[in-house]
Amino acid sequence: MPDATSEFKLNDAPEDCISSVKFGPNSSQFLLVSSWDETVRLYDVQSNSMRAKYKHDRAVLDCCFHDQTHVFSGGLDNTLKMFDINKSTEETVGKHDDAIRCVEFCSDVNVLVTGSWDQTVKLWDARISHCAGSFSQPDKVYTMALCGDRLVVGTANRKVLVWDLRNMGYVQQRRESSLKYQTRCIRCFPNKQGYVLSSIEGRVAVEYLDPSPEVQKKKYAFKCHRIKVNGEENIYPVLSIAFHNGHNTFASGGSDGYVNIWDGFNKKRLCQFHRYPTSISSLAFSNDGSTLAIASSYMFEMGEDVEHPEDAIFIRNVSDQETKPKN
Repeated sequence: MPDATSEFKLNDAPEDCISSVKFGPNSSQFLLVSSWDETVRLYDVQSNSMRAKYKHDRAVLDCCFHDQTHVFSGGLDNTLKMFDINKSTEETVGKHDDAIRCVEFCSDVNVLVTGSWDQTVKLWDARISHCAGSFSQPDKVYTMALCGDRLVVGTANRKVLVWDLRNMGYVQQRRESSLKYQTRCIRCFPNKQGYVLSSIEGRVAVEYLDPSPEVQKKKYAFKCHRIKVNGEENIYPVLSIAFHNGHNTFASGGSDGYVNIWDGFNKKRLCQFHRYPTSISSLAFSNDGSTLAIASSYMFEMGEDVEHPEDAIFIRNVSDQETKPKN
């Protein structure tokens, strides 16, 4: 790979909005990408080439790795698919009654989790493609994040639920977003102490899972992804969040085309990258934190018939200077 500040664009990018980018479990070499162009693509980042591609019948909204050779995806066709990278074969694992918005694999419990607009979360035994349970949520599932063996679900109407994946018989915690506007993204701290939640109104909340009053006192929210033009503040949705596993810092991406790196515990912005061509629809750090995948995709904020830059994925080698908390 080139020097530490390098950044490059992936070849063969999807032809429509990029919904999700996720690195493989153990390396910064392989990147999985789902898109509204109905495809899921696997890239070899090191050789900058597309290694595999398969299709759904409609837009794909999320994807994830199960292990190094199997991936899962779901979207507007309500269908959960598994693809075997080595054999180039795909199979339908199961379905929801409405679009599958979120797909995550929990290695702690060895279970695949899907969240849907049908107001349910389903658990799947990935080895035998079997649904292990369906669990009602208060509204459409918009975003979902894993925190060890816990699952944090963000739904419509600003609801947040914390579930224990080992015992789904009841909801561990029911919360309301501390932000006034619609939830866009939730991601959990790698140290499992809490989560970060973003909204459509240029704000991010840092929340803690421990319900005790002294821990809850530490939670806070802040404004970001805002640009002043002629004295007026333009406010942009915060579409994506990704955590650095090593430093517990996180990146946020907004419709303003910027990526910021934050130290959530010390309430500091560490850096801001250059402006990207259009909205940052998805972000992912590699497991070792050396690489950040940045999906730049127009999200139709200004309507359908607007000229907009083509969809692109940028691969950036990040340094400790950009991602490590300052002492």
